[in-house]
Amino acid sequence: MADFIKIYAKDPSEKEVKKAVEIVKNGGLIIYPSDTVYALGCDITNTKALERLAKIKGVKLQKANFSFVCENLSNLSDYVRQIDTKTFKILKRALPGPYTFILPGNNNLPTVFKKKKEVGIRVPDNNITRAIIHELGNPIVSTSIYDEDELIEYMTDPELIFEKWQRIVDVVIDGGYGDNVPSTVIDLTGDDPVVIREGKGSLEI
Repeated sequence: MADFIKIYAKDPSEKEVKKAVEIVKNGGLIIYPSDTVYALGCDITNTKALERLAKIKGVKLQKANFSFVCENLSNLSDYVRQIDTKTFKILKRALPGPYTFILPGNNNLPTVFKKKKEVGIRVPDNNITRAIIHELGNPIVSTSIYDEDELIEYMTDPELIFEKWQRIVDVVIDGGYGDNVPSTVIDLTGDDPVVIREGKGSLEI
């Protein structure tokens, strides 16, 4: 059964963050709050955990469109090809924030994603998420969790999330009620930004 750890966004407890990160480092799957919806993720460097994540989502790992959730923009050069000034200015203005940006991937992508030409990058405006990634030392590969109830597309109550996912994942973070609007997805691989999905983030960036 998964651990259920309460962490306060205003001042994330270092002890609780370390406890969660220890589980993730050992290949565990984590459900955590972001600045949009609760998300499911794992350590980007752990292939077995990535395979579990793909299996839960019912997709082949090599073809999965997972987001790379980073602490800040300094992680970008690890996975993204050199970007122009215009693109960097958009990222700088929008992040941290409720956006997923599609960017051209580079040759440093984890082995299982080597064939991907593009990656989705997230830097959420959420202290808990960023504290976890900081402690982990590298990004989390992540995907949103859906609710079957069409009226509530995303699950927002951490206790209900735990009830449903406790035997599937290894740790659920209770960071308070989540949002039920996903991130805005913007493709920055072409000459001009293209909105793929309108979500919480404003389109005026």
